[in-house]
Amino acid sequence: MTYRRPLTFTLILAGMLGSASPGAGQASTIVSTTFSVTATVSSVCVISAVALAFGTYSSVVLNGTTTVTPTCTSGTTYNIGLDVGQGSGATVAVRKMTLSAGNTLNYSLYSDTNHSVVWGPTIGTNTVTGTGNGAAQPLTVYGQIPGSQYPIVGSYTDTVTATVTY
Repeated sequence: MTYRRPLTFTLILAGMLGSASPGAGQASTIVSTTFSVTATVSSVCVISAVALAFGTYSSVVLNGTTTVTPTCTSGTTYNIGLDVGQGSGATVAVRKMTLSAGNTLNYSLYSDTNHSVVWGPTIGTNTVTGTGNGAAQPLTVYGQIPGSQYPIVGSYTDTVTATVTY
């Protein structure tokens, strides 16, 4: 006698084997996306300055220096201007320190060591330009009190405003 397996048993067994091995014959689905990352860097500058102390004047030319320091974001172009100060009758070429009403001592501020380029507030005329690099960039201010002035004894002062335009 020949033994024959029933067909139904074979089909059921084949179906069970197919589902018994996960992933066999099935593909996994992966879904992904992208997103943007952005930032904007703005042009920003700050400025600081150190007092200019000439010392004791005795009617001969007296020179002094100080620094004005802009700190600007990289790539930011800037202009540094110095106003005429607060002395009555002061100009960019001849600033005035004051002791009291009517008592002044003339001086000038320059952007070069030769005292030939007056430093003022007018962009494109007498300011100092630069480009920020993200770090402090000290700039030297060269001051000079001309000789042959005979002011009364005392401590003369002025206040100059340094401005960064960017």
